[in-house]
Amino acid sequence: MTATGIVPFTVEVADDADERARGLMFRRDLAAGQGMLFIYDTPRKVSFWMRNTLIPLDLIFMDSRGVIRHIHPMATPLDETPIPGAADGDSQPERLMVLEIAGGEAARLGLAPGQAMAYPRLDRGQAAWPCR
Repeated sequence: MTATGIVPFTVEVADDADERARGLMFRRDLAAGQGMLFIYDTPRKVSFWMRNTLIPLDLIFMDSRGVIRHIHPMATPLDETPIPGAADGDSQPERLMVLEIAGGEAARLGLAPGQAMAYPRLDRGQAAWPCR
């Protein structure tokens, strides 16, 4: 949820190794309000790259409670430089989920670290914003 309210996304879920490895590679566009949600079995340190990714993306890294911990805006297409899931000095660098959306969307929507995101697979007892 942002300062202006709830922002819904339609997401493709990448929750196994093959889906996570492919991600949004080779896509030529990604509409506003759409994205890919990477979900891990347990929180872990993560790093992404843009190999074979043709469009700029915003990467939104979330902890096990669904709280945004780090945003990497406008990842450069085809760049293989690792994109860490945590900012320098983050005392809790493990991530459970990563949302990839079109480049520039995070800023346009007012997404920021500290905001909670809801998703049905988050543990209701731990989620910062549990689904109903």
